[in-house]
Amino acid sequence: MSRLRDNVNDSSLSFRKMLGKEFIAIPGVYSGISAILAEKAGFKSIYLSGSGVAGMIGLPDLSVTSLDEVVRESENITSITKLPLVVDCDTGFGEPLNVMRTVRLMERAGVAAIHIEDQELPKKCGHLNGKKVVPAEDFITKIRAAKEASKDPNFSLIARTDARSVEGLDEAIERSREYLKAGADIIFTEALENSEEFVEMRKKVNGFLMANMTEFGKSPLLSVKELKDIGYNMVIFPLTAFRSILKQTEEIYRKLHEEGTQRNFIDKLMTREEYYQLIGYSDYENEDFSLASRKNKIS
Repeated sequence: MSRLRDNVNDSSLSFRKMLGKEFIAIPGVYSGISAILAEKAGFKSIYLSGSGVAGMIGLPDLSVTSLDEVVRESENITSITKLPLVVDCDTGFGEPLNVMRTVRLMERAGVAAIHIEDQELPKKCGHLNGKKVVPAEDFITKIRAAKEASKDPNFSLIARTDARSVEGLDEAIERSREYLKAGADIIFTEALENSEEFVEMRKKVNGFLMANMTEFGKSPLLSVKELKDIGYNMVIFPLTAFRSILKQTEEIYRKLHEEGTQRNFIDKLMTREEYYQLIGYSDYENEDFSLASRKNKIS
C-alpha cells in the first residue's frame, strides 16, 4: 500500500488522546518528505511553521504568505502521513470571519490543531522586537469565532499570546487565563525569557501549555525533560530541521561549485536505495501492478 492518504483521517482524535496523557515533542516539518523522516524517527506529532512556509518560498515571516499557501502545504503533508499535524496560522489570516474560514479549511485539510496569535498585522516573528498586540477582547472574539466554526469535536485550537515581550509576564498570564475561558484548548505563550518564567506560567495558568524551543530566540533552549519537570504538556521545535538543511545545502552547493563534482562528498548524500525505501517506492509500483492486473481481468 502506497503512502498516499485521504486527507480525512482521525489525526485530530489521535492528538486529543495524547493530550494530557503524555508529553508531546513536536518537530517542525517543511514538506511531505520531511514528515516521513520525522515519522521514521519516532515522533508522534509534527508541526508546520508559518515562518517555515514563508522560508521555503524565500520570503520573511511578515504575513506575506496567504491562507491558500498554508492550506496547500498542510494538505501536502497530511496526504503523506497520519501523524497529527499542528499548523501555525499566524493571526488567523484576518478578522473573525476570516478565522472561521481558516478553521474550516484546516479541518478539511486533515489538520489536527492550529494556533492563532494576538499580534497586530503585519505580524512579526515572535522572537523579534517591535511586535504589537491587539486588545485581549478582540482576540477573544477570534477564539470564539474559531470554536464556533469548528465541525470536528476533536480539532484543537491553540491560543498564542505575544504579550510577554510587549506588556510583560503578568499580562501574558492574564491573557492566557482569559483565552482559556473563551474556549482555547491549549495556551502557547511566546518568547518567555528564562526558566523561571516557564515555571511561573505553569503555576498560574490552569490549562494545557505548549512551549516553543526555537533556536536563536529569546527563550532558553530547555530540554523535553526540563519542560516535563516544569509541568508543560508539549513543545515545538519549529525550524530546527529547516535550518539544518539550509546549512547543509549551502555547504553542498559551495563544494559543488568549487570542485565541479560530487565525488568528494558522496558519503554525505542519501543513496538512491535509501531514498526509495524512505518513500516506499516499491509499494507504489506494487499498487500500480495490482491495479493493472485487475483492469486486465475485467477486459
